[in-house]
Amino acid sequence: MLKRKYGNRSEWKRVFVRKYAQAFLDTKQFKGYITLLHTIKVAEPLFAMYEGKKICIVDDGYMWLQQFPLEKKHSVTTMFDNNGNIVQWYIDICLRNGVEHDIPYLDDL
Repeated sequence: MLKRKYGNRSEWKRVFVRKYAQAFLDTKQFKGYITLLHTIKVAEPLFAMYEGKKICIVDDGYMWLQQFPLEKKHSVTTMFDNNGNIVQWYIDICLRNGVEHDIPYLDDL
């Protein structure tokens, strides 16, 4: 079953206060949308396990920079902590990237 994920993550109930920005780029190297979600205040942090380590990927002040290249089958997310340090890069393999109601999305496989 596909899960549609939007760049603004509006479905996230854990994020109480957010800032969001997006831009469309059409260059030789990249054609698609770039989004930035800044989680100002969250209900609780979100952790993920990688190679036996618990990593915080969402908390107060964290930012997610996401690339939605059009006509490609992937999306790249760079997650930053509240000091601007990269926490992780994550690559989604997807059926498609698109735009709905002016918000970019990916259909995650």
